[in-house]
Amino acid sequence: MLRIVLFLATNMAILVLLGIVMSLLGIDSRSTSGLLVMAAMFGMGGSFISLAMSKWIAKRATGARVIEQPANATEKWLYDTIKRMAQKAEIGMPEVAIYNAPDMNAFATGMKKNAALVAVSTGLLSNMSKDEVEAVLAHEITHVACGDMVTLSHIQGVLNTFVIFVSRLVANVISNFLSSDDEGGGLGFLGYMAVTIVLELILGFFASMIVMWFSRKREYTADEGAAYLTSKEKMVGALRRLQAHHEPSQLPDQVAAFGIQPKVGGMANLLRSHPPLEERIAALQKMQ
Repeated sequence: MLRIVLFLATNMAILVLLGIVMSLLGIDSRSTSGLLVMAAMFGMGGSFISLAMSKWIAKRATGARVIEQPANATEKWLYDTIKRMAQKAEIGMPEVAIYNAPDMNAFATGMKKNAALVAVSTGLLSNMSKDEVEAVLAHEITHVACGDMVTLSHIQGVLNTFVIFVSRLVANVISNFLSSDDEGGGLGFLGYMAVTIVLELILGFFASMIVMWFSRKREYTADEGAAYLTSKEKMVGALRRLQAHHEPSQLPDQVAAFGIQPKVGGMANLLRSHPPLEERIAALQKMQ
């Protein structure tokens, strides 16, 4: 319920802000080109801002503590392992962090592959062997080296633009059609907002399917990269450990797509950010 309220409030704010910005810039909201420009500004701009703030958001959301100076042998091993893998993957040294959570998980995020963040849960360090943790870290380093966060953000931005543009374009068409009626006066602001929100819900659902499809594909690539940085056996072992561990992922939505373990939920396979673990293991075992 809270998500629905937030969604409606966000859409109302976007509608109002779109109108204000268009008025200030002298852009006619009824103009297709003007609407496309503003949709791109909001769609791509929102995605860019989210990416730019991703490390800060991830730290706040998970309570992750960045390791400045290793305080014990485990932290030193973690820091040195990530440093070694970053060098092998030819990327800059990421920030290394630990966050308190019982689930076995890790994630990577950041706007640049040479200035990323790799964080692991205390549950991962407590329940996995060093070989398994090493494979998980290699998986996250591969996400960084491949620029998956940036690519996913660009895809999300393009889709955001499409959703904003098409929903308002269709709402404008409906409003113009009604105003051309002898007794009609258009949708009015509330009607326009209602039509736009319904269309955004529908289009946003299909856009999410595309984003999650891309995310699932990148998981296979990250697994293969981890097998290269460590070994196929280590990566398979880590995934099998996750299979045997039933604690659901507690990662927030902002970074869940780049965790090693999927979040529970999703409609069938369409809205899942990760493929089933058994399919990932089978794909690794087919590697030469």
